[in-house]
Formats: sequence, C-alpha cells, structure tokens
Amino acid sequence: MTPELLLRHIDEATPWPSGCGLDVAQAYERALSVRQLRLRRGEQPRGYKIGFTNRTIWERYGVYAPIWGTVWNTTLHFCEGEGEISLAGTCQPRIEPECVFGLKATPPARATLAQLLACVEWIAPGFEIVQSHMPDWKFTAADTVADSGLHARLLVGRRIPVDALPRDAAAFDAQLAADRITLYRGDQRIDEGVGSNVLDGPLHALAHFLAALRDCPGATDLQPGDVVTTGTWTDAWPVQRGEQWRAEFGAPLAPLSVRFV
Repeated sequence: MTPELLLRHIDEATPWPSGCGLDVAQAYERALSVRQLRLRRGEQPRGYKIGFTNRTIWERYGVYAPIWGTVWNTTLHFCEGEGEISLAGTCQPRIEPECVFGLKATPPARATLAQLLACVEWIAPGFEIVQSHMPDWKFTAADTVADSGLHARLLVGRRIPVDALPRDAAAFDAQLAADRITLYRGDQRIDEGVGSNVLDGPLHALAHFLAALRDCPGATDLQPGDVVTTGTWTDAWPVQRGEQWRAEFGAPLAPLSVRFV
C-alpha cells in the first residue's frame, strides 16, 4: 500500500483489505513516508511508542520482536490521574498500561543505562490506545510497522521527576522492573503485569529502542522534550465508549484512570 492509502485508512478508521505485502525494513520506510505526510499537513511529532516489548504476548500475536512508531501532538494527552479519551476515529481500539519516559536530552551514542537515565526528566504511568487496521488483530510484524506501530492515542498520567527517585541506574532499573500493575475495567479485575515483562524493565526497553531507532535509515533521533512509551505490562484489551478503566501501579508510578467517550 502507498503512504497515502495507509494514511487514509488511519484518517477514516477503515480496515485494510489485506496485509501490507512488505518486509519489515520496507514497512519502516513506508511508515516514515506516512510520517512525512503527517508533518506536511501540520501534525507535530511528540516522541515515540515502542510495541511488542512484552515477551509474554509474542506468541499470541505472532510478533517476536519490538517495533516502534511516532506519537503526535494530535494523539498525546496528559492528565494528573484521571483522564478522558475519545475513541472516535480509531479502528478496533485496545488499551495497554505502560511506563512513559520524558526526555530532557538526546542520549549519547551507545549509551549505558546510567547515561540513558541521566537523559530522562520524568517517568509516568500511561495508557496507550492501540489499534489495528487488519481484521481481528491478525497481522505480521511488517503489518504492525506499516500501520504506524499500531498507535492511536497516548494518555500520560502524573509525571514523577526522576530526581525524586534512585539516581543509581541499577537501583532505578530494579525498582521499575519489580513494580506491579493490576488493570481494571470498572470494578472488574481484567489482568495483571510487572515491569520486567517489557524486555526485563522499561529502562532496558528504552535502550533497545534507541539502538533500533538509530539503525533505521531516515529516522529522527530522540530529542529533548520527547515522550517514549515503553510497551504494555499486560495483554492489550478491547475497549468501548462508555467504559472506565484504571491501572493500579505500584510505587514509584501512580494509579491512572481513563474514561472512553
């Protein structure tokens, strides 16, 4: 599919008739062309999403390595613990509870975990609303890349300055990796997860993504002010208008709630 057709499916929330027919490298080229189309019409990139960092769901979806896509000013929302997200214009939306990083500097080449942490300004709980334009969420890895990394919306909760957390990278990494989350729809417990599900911890997921981003021809490097959401701690669950969801994260992340309209 052409970049123009891929973007039309995003805008119109219509399913693809078939897969993208590309390999993964070609799919990233196509996704970057879609990015350029969105830039030309005035949308502004605000960072990136990382997908399929949770190894526990690889077999379920048939995707066995992380992917990434762009987060936009039109898809990014902030709240202090309770937010509202419109599902209008989404295609088969699902919810993913994640840890989000806010960058204050571009990480150096081949950054260690300590150097990477030094470039982080804040962390926050997040809900990424993902979508698939392939029927019934049946796709290849290349399809997910060409489909803008499956990104639809990102709600970022209470931001916690990294300065308030352990400054030693190993201690910071261990704390986030051990953090647990319980996901609720209304009062019904739906799923549970742990930070180590995402490539052994969100900081590791960020490091993996940084290397992949810099290996991708034509990709834009991380910039100060970018947000990066590091992948779901649970499975991705279908959502509908009128539902209320919440994620009870353990410290240091705060709880997060969202209502869909």
